[in-house]
Amino acid sequence: MEEISKLHLPDAFLDFLQENGLDPSIYAAVDSTPRYIRLKAGTEAQLEEIEAEIKCKLERLDWLQGFYSLPPDFKIANSNAYKQGKIYGIDAASGAAVSALDVSVGDHVLDLCAAPGAKLCMILDILGDSGSVTGVDVARHRLAACRTLLQKYALGNRCRLFVADGTTFSLVPQRLDSDSGSCISALEEKADTFKEWTSRRPWKERKRTAKARESAATGLIANSKLPELIYYGHHSGVIGLSRSELYQSVCNGEVSNSGYDKVLVDAECTHDGSVRHIQKFENWGWTTLQRRVLDAERTDSLTILQLKLLTNGFGLLKVGGSLVYSTCSLTVAQNEDVVDQFLKENGSAELQEIDAAKDWPCRSGRIPKTLRFDPSTSKTSGLFVAKFTKLSI
Repeated sequence: MEEISKLHLPDAFLDFLQENGLDPSIYAAVDSTPRYIRLKAGTEAQLEEIEAEIKCKLERLDWLQGFYSLPPDFKIANSNAYKQGKIYGIDAASGAAVSALDVSVGDHVLDLCAAPGAKLCMILDILGDSGSVTGVDVARHRLAACRTLLQKYALGNRCRLFVADGTTFSLVPQRLDSDSGSCISALEEKADTFKEWTSRRPWKERKRTAKARESAATGLIANSKLPELIYYGHHSGVIGLSRSELYQSVCNGEVSNSGYDKVLVDAECTHDGSVRHIQKFENWGWTTLQRRVLDAERTDSLTILQLKLLTNGFGLLKVGGSLVYSTCSLTVAQNEDVVDQFLKENGSAELQEIDAAKDWPCRSGRIPKTLRFDPSTSKTSGLFVAKFTKLSI
């Protein structure tokens, strides 16, 4: 307990942990939990060169391909290897959530809460020159950071990014070999088709976007606002489409065949499982912790949001596809309770075993087939992971 006191955790937070059956000793591991990096695909041969440049030995993780551990206080942001896009900063537990998706060549993947983008980049690295990834986030500035990452790591060729509410996003992937059978207006002008993406958008498009934002800000457009496309790669399926083709809606029956092969829902949460995140409140102020983590109304609203995100993501999954739900909270309310409620409401959903997890340093959640990472057990940040498949009923 002496180590715990070094973090000066307030009584209110300790009460929160006790109410949720969480052992406060996990927060004592903050100074011994390693930092993790992932090597960009194709740079494995440069491992010794990267180690020499950052002046640190990288310890390979046996249980997660491409991941390495570093000392807890090591910083990579100023290294040339990071600036040149050879390494990513990403916790191993987050990498496990992506690994649980079991992304295959040619998959069309939806990352429904894509910011800040480390998982998005990992998915794209796995796909290589195949399939596509659609990244969605409700916060434009955070999704813009994703776009910056895609450009830094040269991974945007098969990706498109939409600023949108993940609970209502409804666009399926552009499968170039499929016939959606949708009706496109014959009056659509060819000039309105999407050309090669550029950061310098045409005046007409900028004006249309500005008008949409202004309307949304004044409440003229509510839930009917179309997702804002802020980036698309050359092979993302967007180039050559008209706006009506891009934003065409499909019925539930069509989603069964034309939906996403894989969906990741790394939902917004209280972040209480992220030890380093909690540690930041020493500088931010514990009153901020009270508002962001401990406030009962916020927690209640988050669980509603999490269930909506999970439900909508599952609705966009094709039959036979896989969805991974994860949060960096360790509370039952934001994890097992959400999973339990979701299963009760969705008869076509079934929990799946995560095959790779037999070698992972994690423990089972309170529901069979769900997993929990935490600093004490896993030497990683805290994370809950559940995997679903969609049945044909």
